[in-house]
Amino acid sequence: MKWICGFANAQGGKIYIGCNDNGEIVGVENSKKLLEDIPNKIIQSLGIVADVNLLEKDGKEYIEIVIPAYSASISYKGVYHYRSGSTKQVLTGPALESFLNGKRGVTWDNMPNPAFTMKNVDDSVVEKFKELAAKKGRIESSLLNEPKEVLLEKLHLTSGEYLTNAAMMLFSKDPEKWQLGAYVKVGYFETDADLMYQDEVRVSMRQDRIIRI
Repeated sequence: MKWICGFANAQGGKIYIGCNDNGEIVGVENSKKLLEDIPNKIIQSLGIVADVNLLEKDGKEYIEIVIPAYSASISYKGVYHYRSGSTKQVLTGPALESFLNGKRGVTWDNMPNPAFTMKNVDDSVVEKFKELAAKKGRIESSLLNEPKEVLLEKLHLTSGEYLTNAAMMLFSKDPEKWQLGAYVKVGYFETDADLMYQDEVRVSMRQDRIIRI
């Protein structure tokens, strides 16, 4: 069940019962019973449906389980498994949070940041943004005269009553105060593997380096 859960949470896949590690068919006993028991156990344990097929080769019967990829997150006994490469991993901590958010269609930048409030928005950064936006003409000119509360809402930088992480990254004087590692890393590659140089930009938009890069 753990492996089926892992496939369902990843890209789907197939599991064969009655094959050894070398892919050779060794056969199974009670194949008819397995054809009944396996689908029932999958839906009871995981709440999903997988195709279970009886195959035969050289007079030996074996079972094929075809697991589709699921858009919803699937757990087995409250634990989330994920198949990566040839391994099965148990998701915990930040990896689990990222996985669940991805399944919900929520990205980190769209998540609310309750600690970062409107009073933490740097007004000079807002004015810099308005100046650059006016030059590029990428937003409605009427928004440039709106107070920052309205501007951020119109830019979809709010989530309910909170500002989002994207708002914090754009309009905070010091993003790393609110999120460790909140900086831009820039690299120049001669080829796909040869890094010629790299730079870290640890400033807010107020100082304009990120925009110019």
